[in-house]
Amino acid sequence: MKVYKNANADDLLIGTKNQRSHELISKVDNHKTKDATEEEHDHVHSSDDDHVHDHDHDHSHEANGSTLDLFKPAIFSFVFLISGILFDFVFHFEWFSGWVRLVWYLIAYLPVGFPVLKDALKSIQKGNFFSEFFLMGIATLGAFGIKEYPEAVAVMLFYAVGEAFQTLAVSKAKANIKSLLDQRPDEASVIVDGRIQVLKATEVKIGDVVQLKAGEKLALDGKLLSESGSFNTAALTGESKPDTKSKGDAVLAGMINLNTVSEVEITTEYEDSKLSKILEMVQHASTQKAPTELFISKFAKIYTPIVVFLAVGIVLFPYFFVSDYVFKDWLYRALIFLVVSCPCALVISIPLGYFGGIGAASRHGILVKGGNFLDSLASVNHVVMDKTGTMTEGVFKVQEVMFSTDFNKEEILSYVNEIESKSSHPVATAIHEYVGEVKGNIDLGQVEEIAGHGLRANIDGKEILVGNYKLLDKFNISYPADHKAIVFTTIAVAMNGRYIGYISIADQIKAGAAETIQALHAEGIKVTMLSGDKTTVVKEVAKELQIDSAFGDLLPEDKVEKLKAVKESDKIVAFVGDGVNDAPVVALSDVGIAMGGLGSDATIETADVVIQDDKPIKIPMAIKIGRKTKRIVWQNIGLAFAVKAIVLILGAGGVATMWEAVFADVGVALLAILNAVRIQRTNFNKDFDKT
Repeated sequence: MKVYKNANADDLLIGTKNQRSHELISKVDNHKTKDATEEEHDHVHSSDDDHVHDHDHDHSHEANGSTLDLFKPAIFSFVFLISGILFDFVFHFEWFSGWVRLVWYLIAYLPVGFPVLKDALKSIQKGNFFSEFFLMGIATLGAFGIKEYPEAVAVMLFYAVGEAFQTLAVSKAKANIKSLLDQRPDEASVIVDGRIQVLKATEVKIGDVVQLKAGEKLALDGKLLSESGSFNTAALTGESKPDTKSKGDAVLAGMINLNTVSEVEITTEYEDSKLSKILEMVQHASTQKAPTELFISKFAKIYTPIVVFLAVGIVLFPYFFVSDYVFKDWLYRALIFLVVSCPCALVISIPLGYFGGIGAASRHGILVKGGNFLDSLASVNHVVMDKTGTMTEGVFKVQEVMFSTDFNKEEILSYVNEIESKSSHPVATAIHEYVGEVKGNIDLGQVEEIAGHGLRANIDGKEILVGNYKLLDKFNISYPADHKAIVFTTIAVAMNGRYIGYISIADQIKAGAAETIQALHAEGIKVTMLSGDKTTVVKEVAKELQIDSAFGDLLPEDKVEKLKAVKESDKIVAFVGDGVNDAPVVALSDVGIAMGGLGSDATIETADVVIQDDKPIKIPMAIKIGRKTKRIVWQNIGLAFAVKAIVLILGAGGVATMWEAVFADVGVALLAILNAVRIQRTNFNKDFDKT
């Protein structure tokens, strides 16, 4: 898996505000114990300076205390500001003037203003002169210079409140994802010489046998030694429905044993578990920034200096054109302009929106590797999918064996079983289950796999061909034409250039496959099925599921050509497959979606989106999450620009005051944050509950 060095989610989420948000988030998270999570961070995080904390807020009392600490500076400032306004405009105390009034408002200003001024200085030292901190700093200090003390304090106060809410929103977004870290216990009960020994999970070795009691979570990946077991796989798939496992089946870190005591043989190190890889991938998803995020980052670098020079122009140019020019009035207008122009709503809410979308997807068992792929999902107008393992179960069963009576059926089946034992294709498994164990008493020569055709082998000097009818065509072996028209998948068998017969095999359509196609069509998305399986089978499945177009008997290179043809007519195309065998097609598609992420590490590395529980209905769900995320992001952009444009014009014209400027900046930022976190609260399952 690709590891992104020296990048963390905080930096990318909140742009120039990273350091302050690290400190604020630390305040929120300090109430949690760190010993267990730090140990996990050593494995999951690739950056030494990563400040992402894997805490939740289950302990309401402690969490409320930490939240109160977060707002303490703002509360202190608010009390002094309100009392100062009362002294100024309600009670009209004579003593509240001159240096007393200045000191009073300075006391109100410093708790919320000093951190911003400090960050402005840090940004300047790093070469980022025109930061939002700089804008806020010169605007409020300028307000103090013209004795508009309440407005200066209000700007920083509401900025601090908005930043605190943003911090809570970011923490919530991370908690939705990183709560997965809590799914692995720190200890495991290892059976040593017949006795139970409790060890740290990091000390458990491959080959150790772990005892798992009912209700306990598995700390490492392994295989089940008990005859059977029932597990809650919600941490990995987003599904709470129990999953029954049999002896020898893989069980993964984070699964919860539901019923009887089970024994599991550990097969991977703690840091190499499937859950660790998933967490690492999601943790670094925000490093893959969407085009909108990249645009806003570039835009802010150009936009901020322009704003500063325009503000200077608002102060100076009227001197040459206005007869009753008053410096204080035009400076006030310029300060309003600076406050309004801060790009807070954009630099906060846009990354937060994408991160929230990634979190919402992961909570539903869909792993999206970055905001850029959420953007692509939102624009998909054509889904191309593989058949086996995507729309069908991929579990084949032998339906019929039709061999010529000139041959010994049992002998030929044993040959086929021996040859197919060298293949990992689902067809080989079906034949193995039908025929039985490979006896190993056959002198099997070299087996050659012919891509897209089948297998060729030599047994006792006989050349045996096992594959599709294209394999027989390749070797010029004749066969009855009607055999090629059989609807089921057929395995043709030939020996020494003579056709023997076929084995028919059937696959089962997945539950929810039909609803998946309906949901995609409802979103205005075309669907095409590509498969290496025989055309009659592919057409039959496509007809039953009402798929728009389907093509069978395709070699890997044929799939590439078909996908290129689709891309010529439809701009954004997603390909759904296993992410490994179809690597060329995945690479060519705009979004590669892999089914069955729990089955293959290579799948997680290859695909852009991984559907963990193998359910096809998650394909339209992923697209819907992408579309909602993009819609929220653009709502925030539109809101920010519209409100700011109106108040900027009013401010430059002397109509708007600093109070309107505060709303246009911090108020809009807060609204944008609240809008962005909506996606985290959305239950997308209800839209697909028919499946």
